[in-house]
Amino acid sequence: MTRMRMVAAILLWMTGWAADALAADARATDAQATDSLASDVRAADALPSWNDGASRRAIVAFVEKVTTHGSPEFVPAAERIAVFDNDGTLWAEKPVPFEVFFTSDRIRALAPQHPEWKTTEPYRSVIANDSKGVAAAGKQGVMEMLAATHAGMSTDEFNRIVGEWIATARHPQTGKPYPQMIYQPMLELLEYVRSKGFKTYIVSGGGQEFMRAWTERVYGIPPEQVIGSNGELEYRLVDGKPALVKLAKMALIDDGPGKPVGIQRFIGRRPIFAFGNSDGDRQMLEWTTAGSGPRFAGLVHHTDGKREYAYDRKDALARLDKAWDQAMQQGWTVVDMSKEWKVVYPATP
Repeated sequence: MTRMRMVAAILLWMTGWAADALAADARATDAQATDSLASDVRAADALPSWNDGASRRAIVAFVEKVTTHGSPEFVPAAERIAVFDNDGTLWAEKPVPFEVFFTSDRIRALAPQHPEWKTTEPYRSVIANDSKGVAAAGKQGVMEMLAATHAGMSTDEFNRIVGEWIATARHPQTGKPYPQMIYQPMLELLEYVRSKGFKTYIVSGGGQEFMRAWTERVYGIPPEQVIGSNGELEYRLVDGKPALVKLAKMALIDDGPGKPVGIQRFIGRRPIFAFGNSDGDRQMLEWTTAGSGPRFAGLVHHTDGKREYAYDRKDALARLDKAWDQAMQQGWTVVDMSKEWKVVYPATP
């Protein structure tokens, strides 16, 4: 082969190679565009109550990359643990967490047996229907009331009482049954991540047995996947039958630094996905994001005073202050409720 023919052959080969490379790049670009469009379609189908904003895109991008086979950040199904706070994250929590309303009803029912409550806070405020006085008691006061009113009965009896209450009680401001004050966008998020192989847990400062009485019906989360503040139990024979009796002694306050403890104690795996709404969830989000591999941390920011409530840094019971600052520093997703949710509560029961 002459030198000229050799040069021509090389040029021809290089031209073909370049064309193939350009075609491959075009195919890759098309594939990426197709994948992006498919993700957008899946997000619209899975999260219809979310506006197409930064939060929804961040959620979908994370879930897709950890559940897609062949992805460099693929996570096996056994490790797809998602944890959610309850009060203020999955349902409303104002003017006080809803378990306080249940506890208040129990205090009024038990008040004749405790005359000292008429002059002792926070019981006095409960009996007088003074919601500001109850809120002023703070989390410590709430825990005290929980211990005083939930103890002394079997877990079966307590489950029955809670079930009857949640089926009939109504929120004092909205008039809605409490199960209708769950957040529709978060309900869709629970269903979306479960459809992708995640196991969903509640990790809340609320009473564990209180939540276990109804979370499966309302959220699709069974009682064994509910972690909350819990008291000591004692095995007894009651009327000749075995029973677990609730004692007036806390075993775990599942709030703040107690949440990672509860996660380790009851789950035994570090989550890769966590959602909260206040400083009480900060350590749970820290614990989640401190693990290796892909991690997601999200906060619901209550900015919607028209459809729900607006509160953050100065709230007495659900302050979002340090966790908000940390979210800004570490790139956690903060959901602006007023801008990013099309609806707040379900349209139908």
